[in-house]
Amino acid sequence: MRKYGLIGYPLSHSFSQRYFTEKFEREKISGCSYQAYPLRQIRELPGLLQDPLLCGLNVTIPYKEQVIPFLHVQDPVVLEVGACNCIAIRDGRLTGYNTDVVGFRQSLEGKLQAHHTRALVLGTGGAAKAVEYTLRKLGIAYQVVSRQDRPGGSIRYEQVDAAMLRACTLVINTTPLGMYPHVETFPPLPYEAIGPKHYLFDLVYNPEKTAFLERGAARGAAIENGYEMLILQAEESWRIWNEGGR
Repeated sequence: MRKYGLIGYPLSHSFSQRYFTEKFEREKISGCSYQAYPLRQIRELPGLLQDPLLCGLNVTIPYKEQVIPFLHVQDPVVLEVGACNCIAIRDGRLTGYNTDVVGFRQSLEGKLQAHHTRALVLGTGGAAKAVEYTLRKLGIAYQVVSRQDRPGGSIRYEQVDAAMLRACTLVINTTPLGMYPHVETFPPLPYEAIGPKHYLFDLVYNPEKTAFLERGAARGAAIENGYEMLILQAEESWRIWNEGGR
């Protein structure tokens, strides 16, 4: 039996567990299981790693950055991004990867237009770091927006005025605002400045259309949620676990 799983906290609604369980059934993959492992503290990870059947882990909030000291090897992307959401376990050694980068880029490019040259990145967590990395690779200038001051040039939400939002036609939400069950929440932005040239991407996938995306769609913007990104990063994780990385 080969075991895989997801670490994070809380994990009451795990996309990954459902996705991989259905994948194993659909593709008739035998001898594999996937479980959610809600760790209250990252220091609980070594206990989980005592299981000799554990071959790979996905990592979600709040441990994408906290897990790095536990890795024996970091993929070059993890080294640059500073966040890890996929771990391959071979001979007791943990190698960290970032499949968010792969999933986000492939999903983003579906609606990306030539005029999307400036972006706002909402949030500063591990997922935001993958987004920032991808935007740098695509040559898209960006401004990080946060509730609190962060070293490195982020600004607060109240500093985002209509002129800035009109200029930044790509807006990416990496925060949990709007996620079920708090579906009424959304990032505080001057949405009246959004128009048909805008592209709003929300890493949240539940609900399908968050309050953030609803406000963008009402102003004629292109929108995308995080569901396709999740599928793409999950498949990249499976490839890494079975093919040994990129």
